[in-house]
Amino acid sequence: MVPPQVVPSPAIVVATLNAKYIHASLGLRYLLANMDVHGGAGLRARTQLREFIIQQRPTQIVEELLALEPEVIGLGIYIWNVVETTQVVRLLKTLRPDIKVVLGGPEVSFETSEQEICRLADHVVTGWGDVSFPRLCRALLDGPKPLMKVIAGEQPALATLAMPYKEYTDQDLAKRLLYVEASRGCPFKCEFCLSSLDKTAWAFELERFMAEMDALYQRGARNFKFVDRTFNLKVDFSVRILQFFLDRIQTTPDIFVHFEVVPDSLPDRLKALIAQFPAGSLQFEVGIQSFNPEVQQRISRRQDNLKTADNLRWLVGQSQAHVHADLIFGLPGETLESFAQGFDRLYELAPHEIQFGILKRLRGTPITRHTADFAMAYDPQTPYTILQNSTIDFATMQRIQRFARYWEMVANSGRFALALKLLLAPGSAFNHFLAFSDWLWQSTGKTHEFALEKLVDLLFEHLTTVRQLDGDEVRAALLADYSASGARARPSCLAGLLDAGRLALPMAAAKHRAERQGRHLSQQAHKDEIQKAAAAA
Repeated sequence: MVPPQVVPSPAIVVATLNAKYIHASLGLRYLLANMDVHGGAGLRARTQLREFIIQQRPTQIVEELLALEPEVIGLGIYIWNVVETTQVVRLLKTLRPDIKVVLGGPEVSFETSEQEICRLADHVVTGWGDVSFPRLCRALLDGPKPLMKVIAGEQPALATLAMPYKEYTDQDLAKRLLYVEASRGCPFKCEFCLSSLDKTAWAFELERFMAEMDALYQRGARNFKFVDRTFNLKVDFSVRILQFFLDRIQTTPDIFVHFEVVPDSLPDRLKALIAQFPAGSLQFEVGIQSFNPEVQQRISRRQDNLKTADNLRWLVGQSQAHVHADLIFGLPGETLESFAQGFDRLYELAPHEIQFGILKRLRGTPITRHTADFAMAYDPQTPYTILQNSTIDFATMQRIQRFARYWEMVANSGRFALALKLLLAPGSAFNHFLAFSDWLWQSTGKTHEFALEKLVDLLFEHLTTVRQLDGDEVRAALLADYSASGARARPSCLAGLLDAGRLALPMAAAKHRAERQGRHLSQQAHKDEIQKAAAAA
């Protein structure tokens, strides 16, 4: 396979700032693949892709971009990089106002007149850019010059688009999470999501798509994140895709695939295939968001809660798939009490991780129609998080923000399996963890930068002094968790036990550790990061 062309002095540079290096931009590769198809012959040869990360200094990014001496720079703008990219554009227009800066992406597809970055740029392509961006570049280079600053992206038939997957380099395949899509759009209308603006979902031609997946696999690709919003919407397609990976896992056991699934639709044909995947190969993101029927109806979310619960129970109990279930706090009309009930219901279903999100007002989403009726107040800065509403005041919202951060550190880290059971029982898991979260904040004033050993000691202190649990039982649980983590320091509460080696690792903890390790792709650190990146993206 010939690697994607690198142009020494490109006329066009397409670039973005990723959250981490491990993420590889699918959108930019679609642009590259379609430069000749929709911009005219020879345009791809004049285009180069550059990817940065948001942690890089804007001056460094601008220096690298200007060193390429392009005439046009296209930038992908998302909620996670708009602040940093605004600084980049500001510097570009200060240093080289002659270079045409073109923006695209979901963050600038709506409310463009309100954004500084749009005012600084020369052009903005809203919506789909696969066709409109190449055509704009051709016009900027060869004329006639475009008259409009804001250009509504053309949405073509998917059959007319060139596939982007040849633009992944061999290094991408070896080191990064590969994003793929069998379809675009979504038929559902959940008002917090940009996909609610789609009229339906559109599938790529299946044989063509499967040929592209096979080509990636033959080149050595092993990590695939499907960005389809509703992977299991068309069962025939889902079956074909799952069977493709299942067939190859027999000889290539390090394959890892991530899907986002509709929670209340899991027919037997899919279950039969899912049950055959070995541990560590299959990860599902299951969007629950809320178990409150009134809230679901209010935000136009259709979900059968009984079927959802049954499917989650089956996935956890009858398959080896790693399950991430999502909840959103701050939806209009949701109270602390009703959310707690939903959280407890989800916790009892035992997904491997509960992804605890706070509502964000994504630009263009119809969630804004509830702003007046429910006094929805959002942070004006990215990521536009809800600050308060008519049922949740600001102080409570801050408590839940801390809850979410601590939950990620303690529960989703997988390092406190036995201690977590002590912490969250008996009764309401949500209320127990909220009490721990409040206590942890009051005791430390921190939400970040906790060493593992410090967390062990804090958990011991809370469980024994606040909850007044038996000290020996708590130490035994924490010792088993700490030993299973592979850490080698000395938490104060375990110092004597670690020194004397008086307690052996309980069999249950050893089994949990083995299962957790089995979910990883290999012992290499970047393989571990693949799964985390797939869940977070």
